[in-house]
Amino acid sequence: MDSILIQGGVALQGKVRIQGSKNAALPVLAATLLTGEGSLIKNCPRISDVYAMVSLLKGLGCSVCWQENGISIDASSVQRCEIGDRAVTGMRSSLCLLGALIGRCGRVVMEHPGGCVIGRRPIDLHLAALEQMGVAFQEEGGKLRAEADRLCGAHIVLPFPSVGATENVVLAAVLAEGDTLLEGAALEPEVETLCRYLKCCGARIEGAGGGTLLIRGGRRLCGTEFAIPADRIVAGTYLFGCIGAGGSVFLEEAPWQEMGAVLRLAEDMGGRICTSREGIYVQAPCRPAAAGCVRTAPYPGFPTDLQSVVLAVAAAADGESLIRETIFENRFRVVEELRRMGAVIEEEGVDVVRVRGTERLRGARVESRELRGGAALAVAGIMAQGETAVTGCQYIYRGYENICRDLRELGARVTSA
Repeated sequence: MDSILIQGGVALQGKVRIQGSKNAALPVLAATLLTGEGSLIKNCPRISDVYAMVSLLKGLGCSVCWQENGISIDASSVQRCEIGDRAVTGMRSSLCLLGALIGRCGRVVMEHPGGCVIGRRPIDLHLAALEQMGVAFQEEGGKLRAEADRLCGAHIVLPFPSVGATENVVLAAVLAEGDTLLEGAALEPEVETLCRYLKCCGARIEGAGGGTLLIRGGRRLCGTEFAIPADRIVAGTYLFGCIGAGGSVFLEEAPWQEMGAVLRLAEDMGGRICTSREGIYVQAPCRPAAAGCVRTAPYPGFPTDLQSVVLAVAAAADGESLIRETIFENRFRVVEELRRMGAVIEEEGVDVVRVRGTERLRGARVESRELRGGAALAVAGIMAQGETAVTGCQYIYRGYENICRDLRELGARVTSA
C-alpha cells in the first residue's frame, strides 16, 4: 500500500487509542540483548521499524515471537555480533544495537545506519563516548567495526544532548566494569523509558529523567515484562490534525505529561485542551490561529518530529508563522509538497521558513519523502478541499501502525491504495 487517498474538508470527531511509542520501543528491543534471558515487551507498535528491528534480533540469534499483547524475546542464544541486514541502512535506530552488542559481546561489525533523509546526523558523538569506555573503532569496506577487550566505566560529557548517544552509553555501561557518569544526557522521555526497562532487569541507574546519569555496571541482568508507553509524536500528530481540520477528538492514553511544549502551542493556535488520566481531549477553533514563532529544541522543547505537522496546520491558519528548525538541517523537504496544495511558504535560510496562512488548502498529488513529513501531508490532506493522494507511504508506516484506520476512526475520509 504505497498511497493514501484522502477526501478532505471534514471536521474530526470521536476518539482513537494512541499506539505504543516507536522511539521508546526500538532501544528497549535492543536492550533485550543484554539480559541473555527472555523478556516480554508489551504494547510494542506494529510498525515497519519494529519489524526491521525484530529481523535484526533474529539474525543475531534471538528467538522472537509476536504475541497478542506484545513481543516475546529470548536472547539466551545470541552468538553473532555482525549485522549485515539491509534493515540497518534503512533504520537509524538500529544504531542502538551498537551499545547493546558491545555490552553483550565486546565486539560489533555493522553497516552504517540509515533512516529518513532529514540531515547529516553524524555518529561521532556515539563513537567518541564509547571510545572513552575502551571501545576501538575501524572502518572496513564501508562497515563499522567496534571492539573492546575490556569495557570500563568512564566519566563522559556529551557536548550535545543526543538521544542516540545517550542510549548507546547507557546500553554499554550497564554491563561494563565499574561506574559510568554521563553528563549532558538527553532528557527525552524515551531515554527514561530505556532506563526503567534496564532497572526492571536489575541494572543500577541513578538520575533517570535528568541530565546526569550514574550507571553502576557489572551486574547480571535478568529478563522481565515491560510495557512500552504511548507515542507522544503520534498523539501530537492527531492533536494538530484536529486543530487544522476542525472538530473535537479524544486521544486515548495520550502521554500528556510528556507533551508540555506541544500542548502549549496547540492552545496558542486556538485549541481547547483538557487532560486526564485517560488521555487528551482537544476541541478545535473555527480556524487555527497562526503558530507565531516556533523553534524546535531538545526535550522539553518543541519536538522536531512535530515541526512538519505544525507547518502543515500553519499553512491554513489565520496569520503568519515563523518556524525555525534547530535539530536537523533538512527537515523542510515537505515545503515543496505543501506548496502544491496552495501553501504560501517562504524559505528564509536553511533553517527558517515563514508561513502565510491561506483560507483553505486544496487537494493535490504529493509525495512523502520521510516519516514525519509524510504524516504532515496526511494532516494537510484532511484539512484540504478536494482529494489528496499521498505517495511514498512506506516512510509513514515506519512510525504509524495504521494512520488510515486511526484517521477514519476520527471521521476522516481516508483509504489506502
